[in-house]
Amino acid sequence: MPSRRTFLTQVGAAAVAASVINIDVNAGTSSNQRANDCAKLRRDAAQAGLQATPPNLQHPNNQDENLYPNKIGNFSKGLPHNNDGTVVLSAYNALLNAINSGRPADFDAIPLGGTVKLTNPQSGLAFDMQGPDAQALVQPPAPAFASRAQAAEISENYWMALLRDVPYSQYSTNAIANAAAADLTLYGSDFTGPKSGGAVTTGTLFRGLTPGDRVGPQLSQFFYQDLNFGANKIEQKIKTTVAGVNYITDFDTWLAVQRGIAQGPDAFDPVPRYMRNGRDIGQWVHIDVLFQAYFHAFLILANAGAPFDDGNPYNNNPNQFGFGTFGGPHIATLLCEVATRALKAVWYQKWFVHRRLRPEVMAERVHRTLFAGAGYPVHTEILNSFNDSNRLKGFMPAGSALLPMAFPEGSPTHPAYGAGHATVAGACVTILKAWFKETTRLVDIALDPLQPTDDGLSLVPYTGSDAGDLTVGGELNKIAANVALARNTAGVHWRSDATESLKLGEAIAIGILKDQRACYNEVFNGFSLTKFDGTTIVV
Repeated sequence: MPSRRTFLTQVGAAAVAASVINIDVNAGTSSNQRANDCAKLRRDAAQAGLQATPPNLQHPNNQDENLYPNKIGNFSKGLPHNNDGTVVLSAYNALLNAINSGRPADFDAIPLGGTVKLTNPQSGLAFDMQGPDAQALVQPPAPAFASRAQAAEISENYWMALLRDVPYSQYSTNAIANAAAADLTLYGSDFTGPKSGGAVTTGTLFRGLTPGDRVGPQLSQFFYQDLNFGANKIEQKIKTTVAGVNYITDFDTWLAVQRGIAQGPDAFDPVPRYMRNGRDIGQWVHIDVLFQAYFHAFLILANAGAPFDDGNPYNNNPNQFGFGTFGGPHIATLLCEVATRALKAVWYQKWFVHRRLRPEVMAERVHRTLFAGAGYPVHTEILNSFNDSNRLKGFMPAGSALLPMAFPEGSPTHPAYGAGHATVAGACVTILKAWFKETTRLVDIALDPLQPTDDGLSLVPYTGSDAGDLTVGGELNKIAANVALARNTAGVHWRSDATESLKLGEAIAIGILKDQRACYNEVFNGFSLTKFDGTTIVV
């Protein structure tokens, strides 16, 4: 593989000298033959995609929309709402009319309840020229409104909100964290987060499901290591928000937010800090560029000289190194490329299949059932938690089950399932796991593990017994889960949004890698990578 200096020069090259090339058609392939070859390659890829799509493809959902005539189990934010917090049915039907017709004019006719617009529903109808079609991939149904699994997921959202300002390093001794672990354990298999010995612990709390997610500090090393973006050296402190400030904690504000009435600005901490708690990473995913975390990870790995995957055709090449193919510019642009394709696929799931309500709305359904006699069919387990002083009742404000939100505006104006951040995370991390040798230990490429101090002002060495066990693949899995679950910590997504959407993004990236494989001139036998389910494949 190329040296670190050579590799970074490739990444940072701003321009390449160009010259007019005169092709001698007698010495090689004619332009017409090249065009024919290109057309055949594209036809073959399209035909393979068609054959891989079941002829009667079905996209199942949880049937809440059909079950509840008042649409209490579905997304309706930004539409007109009644005073009891339910959507105005004529507005919801206008949304369904646009979704069923696909006509731009029908989308333009959807009535709004305020000034906040719906987020790009027509994106789910876009086509792509590479990779699987946005509508060819299936997500399983989200947990149903009245299910115990849904109760378990909203319970985790409540605990995430309660623990936003507690440093991850303090979870083992923090009373709220211990109560959260005990409460979530009571849900048994209906809570699908990681466990140890069948129980949720403070060590597994709010972590992802892969083995790498549970090694080392809560957040990935790719959030802490310095990085070089060309000639710019970047320190990873962030502009975070002040502790103790949560939003949408009264019903009138909640109703205004659901109607799409714009809210005030956030309250910022004037001191830059390294991310050390849920509030910090919640703010990070509030305003990040969607592929940013993985581009940072790429730059860190490139600067450290991390080994490429064994399948890279330029490993040990005697006289060439990769550039436009299998080099720095290739992977840097591919991370951006898969992100937009991931968004189109998940936007189809959001708007055209599931239309799942956001946690802030589920919490309102719990709140009005407990304190306003609404009688919504929420599962009794979450009601029991609010009636037990050892569970949520002992930590939530008296008389309220509204979910304290990290953002003034609450969730975005698009449905919850799947999650955009998580789908992009799954796609981008899959590219990085294909590109770099996953088993490489960080300590072997001079990336000694770090963790923030509890005030976030500095970094210190991570000295846990597993410090030497952090690997490239494990930390890539971790950063994907960190980003996906941070949206839950902010109150805008569910655990199943995160876990299922990571898989959706993974499938998109694998499809793009497969399509691109046929395009190379190099002798290339494929990249190996470990999927989120632990299986290893060659693409």
